[in-house]
Amino acid sequence: MHHSKCCADEGFVDQVKEALELPDTLDALGDFFKIFGDATRLKILSALLEGEMCVGTITEVLEMTQSSVSHQLRTLKRARLIKSRKEGKWVYYSINDEHVQIIYEMGLSHIKESD
Repeated sequence: MHHSKCCADEGFVDQVKEALELPDTLDALGDFFKIFGDATRLKILSALLEGEMCVGTITEVLEMTQSSVSHQLRTLKRARLIKSRKEGKWVYYSINDEHVQIIYEMGLSHIKESD
């Protein structure tokens, strides 16, 4: 590998290397952001930001099949972006915590600023 002299001093390079997250953490972060890389999942998150819903409501709102909504809900739940609670025979889904809302809104803000 060719090493060229650069403008950063060695102390700064070492400081940055120490500050870098561990590879496993960065892999997990990459996987986390992949969840946001699907328009259907984003639609579901967008809908759930309006409030808690059961699968049937999400299906109607997004005009999608129940199987495709259920599949994406499982993915979102595994990633801990949403949570569910059971009430009788109904399961209600909601955004897991404010981090999910903040990440969604920050992404949206970034996209809308670029226009």
